[in-house]
Amino acid sequence: MRRLSMQWLAVAVAGLAGWGPATAHAEWPDKPIRFIVPYPAGGGTDIVARAVGKKMAENLGQPVIIENRPGASTIIGTEAVARAEGDGYTIGLVTDSHALNPIFFGQKLSYDSVKDFAPVSQLVFVPFILVANPKAQVSTVQELIAAAKARPGKITYASIGNGTPHYLAMEWVKALADIDLTHVPYKGVAPALADVVGGQVDVMFTGMSSGVPHMRSGRLKGLAVSGKERSAIAPEIPTVAESGLKEFSFMTWYGVVAPASTPPGIVGRLSKEIRKALESPEVKEQFVKLGVEGAPSTPEEFGAFLQRESAHYQHIIKLTGAKGE
Repeated sequence: MRRLSMQWLAVAVAGLAGWGPATAHAEWPDKPIRFIVPYPAGGGTDIVARAVGKKMAENLGQPVIIENRPGASTIIGTEAVARAEGDGYTIGLVTDSHALNPIFFGQKLSYDSVKDFAPVSQLVFVPFILVANPKAQVSTVQELIAAAKARPGKITYASIGNGTPHYLAMEWVKALADIDLTHVPYKGVAPALADVVGGQVDVMFTGMSSGVPHMRSGRLKGLAVSGKERSAIAPEIPTVAESGLKEFSFMTWYGVVAPASTPPGIVGRLSKEIRKALESPEVKEQFVKLGVEGAPSTPEEFGAFLQRESAHYQHIIKLTGAKGE
């Protein structure tokens, strides 16, 4: 009888061992995944997150719930990700601000942008287009530079605030061309672009999806795109580098992180699911219309990319003297 009891105990222990971390991870996901977006609903980040989340939900068989947590230069939403349980059921969208906030805010941040997160995957690259109101009477970057040198401080540019990519891109142009433009900050892309279209402000860097329609309608002129190569949705527009500022190459980006304590196995699975979503025909078609470029990566590749971006922004900020909010 004792021998049978010992045999039964051995079988039971072996069975319990099978319910360890490996099995638990293998069963992931068994409930909805929360996808925190630190921006308002309706913008480019939100549209990209919803497109990817929808496809992930279809493939995983569990809902991916978008939770918009905007405010404080993305700090509110990003902090929520850092403080979440690392069980694979909370992920967060990050952008350039994730690399910029530590530079501008330093120890004021309530989280460590490296230690408190596990990189999962990059999502997209987002090129800018430099647009001008026709009243500004500039049609190229060189004409803008000439006008600014003829009238120092009289040409105005819009952005969505100090320390934002829109602001940094133009400050870099100013530094490389040695010109003086007057900055007019706004609380969002929509009001900034509306004033450029209305002629209250002369020029602005904005996303392709928001700038190109106004260019096509004739309400704005497209001067240049910000990336290393011309954009597929406006191939007739040269790059800033082609226009004479050869060092210039500026692309914003979106990516996904998880809380630092998320098991590596789940992080890897999330990365693979994101890649699968980005490579689906439906998502690719949607991204072409948005003017963004899918850029899936492994967790290791995205981690290395974040380090390079931090160094890149530090270089721009040192060169331009740009300030945060």
